Amino acid sequence: MVEINGSSILVTGGTGSFGQKFVKLLLEKYSPRRVVVFSRDELKQYEMAQKINHPNLRYFIGDVRDEARLRRALNGIDIVIHAAALKQVPAAEYNPMECIKTNVLGAENIINACIDTGVKKVLALSTDKAVNPMNLYGATKLCSDKLFVAGNNLSPQGGTIFSVVRYGNVVGSRGSVIPFYKEVMKTGKLPITDVRMTRFWLTLEEGAAFVEKSIELMRGGEVFIPKIPSMKITDLATAIAPECEHEIIGIRPGEKLHEIMVPSDEARNTREYDNFYIIQPANHNWGAENANSYAGEDGKPVAEDFAYTSDNNTEWYDAEQLRRVID
Repeated sequence: MVEINGSSILVTGGTGSFGQKFVKLLLEKYSPRRVVVFSRDELKQYEMAQKINHPNLRYFIGDVRDEARLRRALNGIDIVIHAAALKQVPAAEYNPMECIKTNVLGAENIINACIDTGVKKVLALSTDKAVNPMNLYGATKLCSDKLFVAGNNLSPQGGTIFSVVRYGNVVGSRGSVIPFYKEVMKTGKLPITDVRMTRFWLTLEEGAAFVEKSIELMRGGEVFIPKIPSMKITDLATAIAPECEHEIIGIRPGEKLHEIMVPSDEARNTREYDNFYIIQPANHNWGAENANSYAGEDGKPVAEDFAYTSDNNTEWYDAEQLRRVID
């Protein structure tokens, strides 16, 4: 079993919101032999180094599109957290091939390079937008998820294992609606796409902690999905600026009213646990005795028509709770 303590860990897209939070968690909670931040922006690496500095932390400039550079960075690495992606929906619609090169071909590069360099575990970050995608970004992440699950078929017995973590919108991440709302609230109006719109919502700390847990639990091929609250976009706007008027502008191209993390078509492969769901691969070689047991908990099969969506969730943030989370 691969432990975080004593391992060498590489985080692609490590200068992003999640990457910085996760690297900080690793260095504060564990004793990894080495943590490598792999990203393509030298300025972001410089700025991150001013905030997070540690004798076991390395900054490595590279792009997941460049497989040769990836292989060099992966030398001696035990665990990879793949967080690099092009994520902005409008930018992906306007520049589709660039999004495909990073999110799809970059995923293939990660898979091949990790198998060839003997990485033990690879955990890829996904998004609720990968389920029944309506935009190119979501479609590339669906393709990426499929590649990582299938990567286990390419790996030799005892070789690299691949799994996926899928979660929703992250409070305060770069490009999220919160900084945008805080800026436009000066006008006295907040744009609302649709008053019915809902989203899954979690904090960076929760996201990093769930990835940490999934590293420990993964056997290869699973999609790990945390149970997290939903929120209404109108409640979020009220939490940020209760004095502002709401201006309805209509749903933008590629947007959905509600997001999905477990589609009904995947219900037959889904197990429910106290704090998360796991979509198991259709084929695995874990052995029948412990196939559904994670951390001593036996998962329950979900109903045939089960779907985990942001509008049918049983846990919700109201405006006051959102205000506390944002603060």
